[in-house]
Amino acid sequence: RKAAPVKTRGLPGRPKLPEGRSTESKARAAEPKEPRKRVLPKREDGPSVASEAARALAIQVATAALDKKAMGLEIIDVAGRIDYADFLILMTGRSDRHVVALAQGIEDALSKVGKRPLSTEGLPHARWVLMDFGDVVVHVLQEEARGTYDLDGLWIDARRIPVPQTPDNAPN
Repeated sequence: RKAAPVKTRGLPGRPKLPEGRSTESKARAAEPKEPRKRVLPKREDGPSVASEAARALAIQVATAALDKKAMGLEIIDVAGRIDYADFLILMTGRSDRHVVALAQGIEDALSKVGKRPLSTEGLPHARWVLMDFGDVVVHVLQEEARGTYDLDGLWIDARRIPVPQTPDNAPN
């Protein structure tokens, strides 16, 4: 059994194109197209718009985390890119107990200077603990969770703040 031929021109109910229109379209379609390039935003080289108070708080959090042996600590300046924080701090704990110890150590150290988190989430399972200090949001993740969610990759184009040096993490 033969299939019915498919009509490509002169379909009922469709207006015909003005003269020359179809040839222009064909000419444009025949032109070689440039491949689309994915343009990543560049890291900003100018001054940060983050407040000095937020920067100081981020350094205090990082110092407290390093005192508890946090691994892979990064301070990411997201001021002007998101509206809920100026800094994101990412760090890795070796186990659920280490993640809890990091979160507790950060909370204890900052409570001594009168700073308490507005919210802390994820402590029961301790795969990923999020601590919200207002302008600074802290993510304490186990290594598997950090690799899965790849927050580092999400903010690859954001400015990094140097991690404070302690005797344990200083270069030899």
